[in-house]
Amino acid sequence: MHAEPNPRLPRRGPAPATDQMSNAELARMIEAEHPYRGRALFELCDRVAHDDDAVAKVAMLTRLTSLRRARLFDRVSLAWSAIIALLAAETVNARDEAYAAFRALDPDEQRDMLDYLEVTAIEEAHPRIA
Repeated sequence: MHAEPNPRLPRRGPAPATDQMSNAELARMIEAEHPYRGRALFELCDRVAHDDDAVAKVAMLTRLTSLRRARLFDRVSLAWSAIIALLAAETVNARDEAYAAFRALDPDEQRDMLDYLEVTAIEEAHPRIA
C-alpha cells in the first residue's frame, strides 16, 4: 500500500506590524485566531497600563475558548498571560478586570493559576512583566 505524502502546512507569511495596529485591529486578529494572535495579544497587553480601551479588550478576550486552550507552555494559556498582564499593570481598572476574568475561569483552572502564581487569592498576585 502506497502512503500519501504529508500535506503541506500553510505558511505563516511575514509577521504583521502589530505595534502599528489599533486596539480594535489587534482584537479582531486575536478573535479570528490569526496565526500571529499571540503576538497581537502581547502587543495589546503592553498597552494596558496606559490605555483603558486596551484593558477592556484584553479582559474581553480572556473569555475566548481559543485563548483558554492555547498553551504558551505547560499549564499557562494565552488567557492566563492576558490576566497576568492585567494584574501587572497595577491600575485599579486593570486589576478589577483581571479579577473578573479570573472568576470567569473554571474552578480547576483558577486553582491551577493560583498555584502557578504562588498565591492563595488572586488579589495577592502582583506579577512583574519585564
